[in-house]
Amino acid sequence: MNLVKILSDEFKVKTIQIENLIKLLDEGNTIPFISRYRKEVHGSLDDQIIREVSNRLTYLRNFENRKNEIFNLISEQEKMNTEIEKALEEAKTLSELEDIYRPFRPKRKTRASVAKERGLLLLSEFIVEDGSVDAKIEARKYINIEKGVKTVDDAVAGALDIIAEDISDNAKIRKRLKNLLMFHAKVKSHASDKEKESVYSQYYQFEEPIVKIADHRILAIDRGEKEGFLKVSLDFRKEMSLKVIYSEILQLNQTKNICIDYIKTAAQDSYNRLIFPSIEREIRNNLTEKASEGAIKVFSVNLRQLLLQPPVKGKIIMGLDPGYRTGCKVAIVNAMGKVLDTNVVYPTHSKEKIEQSQQIIKDLILKHNVDIIAIGNGTASKETELFVVQIIKALKEKVYYIVVNEAGASVYSASTLAAKEFPDFDVTIRSAISIARRLQDPLAELVKIDPKSIGVGQYQHDMKKKRLNEALDGVVEDCVNSVGIDLNTASVPLLEKISGINLKVAQNIVSYREENGQFTSRNELKKVAKLGDKTFEQAAGFLRISESEDILDNTGIHPESYSATRILLKLLGYVADDLKNKKIEEFFSKVKNLDLQEVSEKLNIGIPTLQDIIKELLKPGRDPRDELPKPILHENVMEVKDLKPEMQLTGTVRNVIDFGAFIDIGVQQDGLVHISEICNKFIKHPSEVLKVGDVVEARVLSVDYLKNKISLSLKLE
Repeated sequence: MNLVKILSDEFKVKTIQIENLIKLLDEGNTIPFISRYRKEVHGSLDDQIIREVSNRLTYLRNFENRKNEIFNLISEQEKMNTEIEKALEEAKTLSELEDIYRPFRPKRKTRASVAKERGLLLLSEFIVEDGSVDAKIEARKYINIEKGVKTVDDAVAGALDIIAEDISDNAKIRKRLKNLLMFHAKVKSHASDKEKESVYSQYYQFEEPIVKIADHRILAIDRGEKEGFLKVSLDFRKEMSLKVIYSEILQLNQTKNICIDYIKTAAQDSYNRLIFPSIEREIRNNLTEKASEGAIKVFSVNLRQLLLQPPVKGKIIMGLDPGYRTGCKVAIVNAMGKVLDTNVVYPTHSKEKIEQSQQIIKDLILKHNVDIIAIGNGTASKETELFVVQIIKALKEKVYYIVVNEAGASVYSASTLAAKEFPDFDVTIRSAISIARRLQDPLAELVKIDPKSIGVGQYQHDMKKKRLNEALDGVVEDCVNSVGIDLNTASVPLLEKISGINLKVAQNIVSYREENGQFTSRNELKKVAKLGDKTFEQAAGFLRISESEDILDNTGIHPESYSATRILLKLLGYVADDLKNKKIEEFFSKVKNLDLQEVSEKLNIGIPTLQDIIKELLKPGRDPRDELPKPILHENVMEVKDLKPEMQLTGTVRNVIDFGAFIDIGVQQDGLVHISEICNKFIKHPSEVLKVGDVVEARVLSVDYLKNKISLSLKLE
């Protein structure tokens, strides 16, 4: 198998790029490092493409290993021939390989294996290959009461069982039938109990061709079946399948075979009992796998956008974790995320309690100069929002509020990590801290939470856990490394996501920091236990030290490029410290006139690396998230009852799914924009136009006040 050519064709990139990429991966380099610091080698492919190539490379290598394994297993049975060898060579999927191996696979006890034990194999061969006399006449020779063949009918039935199994093991037949069903069969579902109402009622009498059915419908039907509300099957005309089988097993030289009807009977039994159930399972599994991969991709895109939401920097935040009976938990954190104060108030209790709570919040705002109040969007969120608005109105100071998606906050607050991070606070207060901090720096806070608990996907709990975790961990890794982190403030969970750093090394970094004080240079990392040269190479460029005397330590420039960077600065008449003195505009005016090809040759570095160095020098310490739209802050509140059709509102995209997107428009319930209402042009998926965190103008189409359902449109014209 020519892996390079296959990957080059699939991803439409040059073979040299794939060759170099495979070499980099095999040398143990991480995807973030390859993507950011080896652009010249792989041709500036982005991290997502590199990750997809890496995953596909793993699949193809596993495929090749399995092919060799099957070849050896068949050869050991001394049954390998040129036809089988050719079939293995031409196979394109693991499914095809397994179909080829199927006849040679050790089998559990089957009707066919029992028939063979009873000595009926020769009779089955006579029926298929000879058929010069009626099978029942030939079967008289095989009656053996001791082996359980008491009658002619017993002998014929056993022989047909062997024929049926042989037909079901025929790789050509299985391949043709799979293709036939994939293009012509329908997915059908009906209610297991028509009297029972459920969210799956739209699938109680449902059918749709496999080639047209949407991924989210597959996943919904699967879940409905799993929960016992639906019975699901594939619907296909049996006659078409039997024609395929007959065309393969009834050869021209069998025209004189008078046992044809017996063979057809075996074929029908094979299809009904063995082939169709097996292929139905396989096709449904393939549909589910494809739908799952689609859902994982959507989840990954949403998670990426959520993690890269711009941080709210330099502000003192009050986090509120709403609740009814146990009250609303309060935590105030400073601009660095340090907890300044905590409390519990009761905005939904008695009039006296509400007034006391208002005074407590006012006093805390004034005492700590709170800039923004972050309210969790869970239970009692709307009541807490109304409570906060009344307080803000009564204040002379300008204070804003925002409703924050608190998904996963309770999971984090009850975790061992939270207990270690905040040993002096109980679980409920930790949630309020998390809500405040995820407004300050979403990435730093959300990496502490299992991505599946963040709530920006669909059917994530139905996915294969390992595959979902791999995909989401890759997204988190890419996001953390694309932003970079402060080495002197980063937590263990954040450090662990940095290229090349595992949990033990992350813990050692924090321990070193606690024992020796803040890092003063990237080179000091080499003193950390178990952080060797390879780890330093992979990680250093993604770690920032704002306090370092060398300003390059606070950029995305890798230490291996420091020498080239200083030569570049010297060519322009600067030293690194000049960038601290805000000579950026002057520097930019000189840089934009550079002959990149000439300079790259002088510095002995590639043009992509030179461009990255210049970009970093123009904005030392820059955070790429700062260039994204800021979250919408509020001073007043709306409720669902205030909404009217045709009303236009500014909202934030909370989640993008297969059939639309959910938009936060400032009321407790997110509104749904169906895919047909996103834009005036045809789109296959909402993610082509929308992403999590986008600020959009939406028009209210309808409101179901009883069910709290809001239908929106982004078509404003």
